[in-house]
Amino acid sequence: MAGAALGATTALTAALPGIAHADEMAQAAEGAQPPADPRWSGGTSANGWPVLEEAKGFRIEGSGQSVRLADGDAAVILLHVARRFHYEVDQLRAGDVTGHSTDRTVTQDYESNHLSGSALAIRPHAYPAGVKGGLYPQELVVVRDILAELDGVVAWGGDFGTPKESHFEIAYRPGHPKVKGVARTIRGWRDGPGNEGAGTVDAFDPRRRRRAQAFARHAA
Repeated sequence: MAGAALGATTALTAALPGIAHADEMAQAAEGAQPPADPRWSGGTSANGWPVLEEAKGFRIEGSGQSVRLADGDAAVILLHVARRFHYEVDQLRAGDVTGHSTDRTVTQDYESNHLSGSALAIRPHAYPAGVKGGLYPQELVVVRDILAELDGVVAWGGDFGTPKESHFEIAYRPGHPKVKGVARTIRGWRDGPGNEGAGTVDAFDPRRRRRAQAFARHAA
């Protein structure tokens, strides 16, 4: 009887691909081993920035929202990312943006960059780790334009091996010339006459599209 029942179950699983897939997923989950220690123990985050016990809060221009980040160049650069998302992708609402965190539990090493205030996540629940393709094509154009505009100083989680499309981080260590140069440029846009920077950009301009596409190919 047991053999007959097993045969019937096998036949049913073969006949229903969805059940077979669910069974395979369950077996894979049972065989997967969790990280030995999911808590980040280092004094610096994965990108080399010092872990902070607390971080300053910054207002995201035009949105009414705020985020805690490492003061200085990291905040200047990441706030620019958030501003452009707000102006060009979708309005930021309460709870949409997370920055500095003191929670050392991470599922991916790059999430440790929140400990140093050198990363932010925009709508992390909508674009969680391990999921790709959450952005509409027009939104992806804007993200690619931002990355090219910042000359690779910001890395996007959508390009990582385990993707997280909500994640943006400083890609270089503190004091790196590229970090300092990009932050200086953004400060110039922010303090200038107002015809450059977030809110004034057309990511769909053909010249910018070509530049962003070339940058994405180079960075791949």
